Amino acid sequence: MASEAGKPTIEVPPGACDTHMHVYYAGHPAAPTAAAPPPDGPPEAYRAVQRRLGLERVVVVQPSAYGFDNEPTLRAMRDLAPGTRGVAVVGPQTSDAELDRLTKAGIRGARFFMLPGGALPWEHLAETGARVQNFGWHVQLQMDGRLLHERLDLVRGFPGQVVIDHNGKFLEPVGRDHPGMQALYALLDTGRVWVKCSAPYETSKTGHPKFADVSAIARGLIAHAPERMLWATNWPHPGQPKDGRTDEAMLLDLLADWAPDAGLRKRILVDNPAALYGF
Repeated sequence: MASEAGKPTIEVPPGACDTHMHVYYAGHPAAPTAAAPPPDGPPEAYRAVQRRLGLERVVVVQPSAYGFDNEPTLRAMRDLAPGTRGVAVVGPQTSDAELDRLTKAGIRGARFFMLPGGALPWEHLAETGARVQNFGWHVQLQMDGRLLHERLDLVRGFPGQVVIDHNGKFLEPVGRDHPGMQALYALLDTGRVWVKCSAPYETSKTGHPKFADVSAIARGLIAHAPERMLWATNWPHPGQPKDGRTDEAMLLDLLADWAPDAGLRKRILVDNPAALYGF
């Protein structure tokens, strides 16, 4: 568990990266597709979290609340620089010139949020995935992992890298023999798929502080493909109650349960994100 000072008890190696967080600016309008109003999440508040955890690098992910309006994410990348990359939301209407502009600004992935509030339907996934791959981007996918086997051929057919959020985001945690989990392992076996070990509180039924059901999933994934695992805070934890339980230092310390070896944690926190995001 985290120390009383709010700092993680594990040693955080130099170059450690938070690969998934969001920034929200007060007064910036939400997209018509937003499932809920944007929460409070200014960059200066995240910078304090970053200092407290000892993280040097960060990946700003376009919130679903802003839809195709990537300007808040680009602004956040500037506000949080240096050591910053981003993931944007783009679609068939996005020009090559805009993709080039976003690439030069540090965007390295296209987000597909296939849950309520997402901006793009499945029908645009293959085309957009192929286009952004030409710019060196990966596809970042969040969906209910219990249905992943239904999309296995589609995702496996992408020409480039794929990142799957939040331990597969199984809205009801499942075992190794579930078709959705089998699909996730099959995707890992392609050598082109990465998983973010993050946000266990979003799907756990056993709950704080150990999230035993999701922790079992995370440990299995890390053991299977440690070279393609990532870690993230998911700050500012959209949709979660502000009850103090979702503490970022506690989440970072939880990685010691998932990956007990310090060398393995360095791989997840430093080496893997450096390879994927080009730090």
